[in-house]
Order: sequence, then C-alpha cells, then structure tokens
Amino acid sequence: MKKGLRVILSGGGTGGHIYPAIAIADEVKRRYPDAEILFVGAQDRMEMEKVPQAGYEIEGLWISGIDRSFSLKNFIFPFKLMSSLSKSRKIIKSFKPDIVIGTGGFASGPLLRVATSRGIPTLIQEQNSLPGVTNRILSKNVSIICAAYENVKNVFPAEKTIITGNPVRQDLLEVKQIRDEALKHFKLSRDKKTVLVLGGSLGARRMNKLIENHLKKFKDEDVQLIWQIGKLYFDEYKKYASASVRAKEFINRMDYAYAAADVIISRAGAGSVSELCVVGKPVLFIPSPNVAENHQAKNAMAVTDHDAALMITEDELTERFELCFFSLLKDERRMKRFGTNIKKLALPNATSDIVDEVEKLINKKSK
Repeated sequence: MKKGLRVILSGGGTGGHIYPAIAIADEVKRRYPDAEILFVGAQDRMEMEKVPQAGYEIEGLWISGIDRSFSLKNFIFPFKLMSSLSKSRKIIKSFKPDIVIGTGGFASGPLLRVATSRGIPTLIQEQNSLPGVTNRILSKNVSIICAAYENVKNVFPAEKTIITGNPVRQDLLEVKQIRDEALKHFKLSRDKKTVLVLGGSLGARRMNKLIENHLKKFKDEDVQLIWQIGKLYFDEYKKYASASVRAKEFINRMDYAYAAADVIISRAGAGSVSELCVVGKPVLFIPSPNVAENHQAKNAMAVTDHDAALMITEDELTERFELCFFSLLKDERRMKRFGTNIKKLALPNATSDIVDEVEKLINKKSK
C-alpha cells in the first residue's frame, strides 16, 4: 500500500455504527501511522461527539432518515439529501481519499454514492443479520462488502460479500482473566453473582422499568447489579444506586463490566451481539422493537438458534422474565453451556480482516 494513505469513514446515528468505524480507523492507524483519516457523519447525531473523543476529525452532513410514519419532516428530506450530496462532493474533492468506508447510518448513503460515482474504491461493513435500506442500495455499486452473517448473501451480491464478523474491542478477548480487578473497580463482592444490564448508550425505557420492578427480587436472591441506564433515563433511575446496585449512565470500562458479570441482560444490536460472542458469557437478549425491520430480534435469533443464549421480547417480559431469568441464574450447567456455545460464534479477528480487504482494494486500484 502506498505511503500517505487517505481514508474517509462514514457511519453513525448509533454506537452500533460509530464504534465499528472507529475500530477500523484505529487498525488503519496501527498499520499506517502516517495515514490521514476523516470521518463524515450526520451533523446532529452522536458521532459528532464520539468521533472527536476518539481522536479523529469529523465533518457533518445535514441528513436524516425518512420517518416511517407520516411526518412533515419527510417533506424536507429531498432538500437534506441534495445538501448532503453536494457537501459530500466537496469533501471528496478536497480530501482526495484513496478509499471510502461506510459502516451504516444516514450519512454513509450520500457519501458512498458520490464515491462510487467517481470510481473511488468503496467498502461497506454490514453489522446486522438483515441489512438496512442504506446498505442494500449501496451494495449494488460498492467494491466490497464485509458482513457479519452468512445469510446476508441472500440480500447482497454474493460474489463481493465476505463474512468477516463485526469489529469488536480487542480488550474483550481475555476478560475472564481480569475478573478480580473488575469487581474491585466496581466495588462489588466476589461472593455474589453479578448481573450486567445493557440497554444501549441512550438507554431503553422498558428494560430500565423491568430492572426497577425486580430490584427487590435481585436483592432477595443476593444478586448484585451493574446497571447501564443510558443518557435519556439516568436522572430518573440513578436514585436506585446502592452497595449492590452500580447505576451508571454510561460504562467507560466495558472490559471490566463484562469481566465482572456472571450473566448479561442486553439489547441485541449487532455490535453488542458480536461483543457478547467474544466475551463468552450467558446472555438474555431483550431485542428493541423500535428498530427498522426488527433487526435486533433477528440478530438475537442468530445466536439463540445455536442454543447459545435466551431471548425474550418486550411483549413477553411481564409473563416470562422472572421465571426464565432467575432459573437460568441458578442453573450452573446451563450457564456454562450458553457461555461455551456463544463463544463458538465469535469472529474476533473481524477488524483486522476488514482492513486486509481495504489494503487489497487500494493495491488493486494502484496497479
């Protein structure tokens, strides 16, 4: 690969699109310290905060998705799209990237559309078992697709789709070795089971209400909690923090959180599912019903179909949660089986494999 590599990455809207893009950027910088990297995101979304925190520059586009219900906001979508296409052209003309990488989200659509029209090598990374609309449209013209699930070949052009898995934090590979350190970090007891609750960076109202309603049950069962409440709901639920309940808006040391946990209750975003496979601990998935095309339920089913986790939908929580979850917590053999089986689904080298494909594309273009 040539010296002075220039890379644009676009992905955002949620952590599930942002963190894979940052992981890819980090691997590019590890291999090529002199590489210039620029992110492009939606100007009012969380990537505008998270990407600079990771040490990278970002440009914002005036773009958003189409509301699936009738909304007056949909009438300005064409203007947003035209604005974003225009700015994408200016960014690409000015930055002159060797490759453009999209990890999903609103901004990746116009940016990769402009890149493909100009013959720039392009790669999209699809995290979900059912691809989103943006990546489905882009897949026809991009150079290569790196995906996490084999079944996406039924949607994407199979000849240019490679199964790499999703980028995950490399510090999660050996979390079992830092359990004592992790429990000390959270000031939790080694003699009690620990449950980690993950509702996403913004939080999940139904999951937070579920935990609130079962705090007495957790206490009666002598179980301690690491409860990631999320930005939107922290002020409402932080009052429940105690010696056995670590209530957090956001968890910065996810390696410690995973290491401390005996069982995990989690949403089923693609990034979370991939991380949980690497971590290799028993999981109860509660998929969000508020995502396009029921992505999270399909992600969870890709694991539960291998007897590697449990899944309860939000509609079933009142009826099933207490019996289902607490019986798992008491069944050491089943917990061990889930942990073993979910670990078999892990693809821990995804980030490296994706950057391998980046190198191939750029070397092919330079010949």
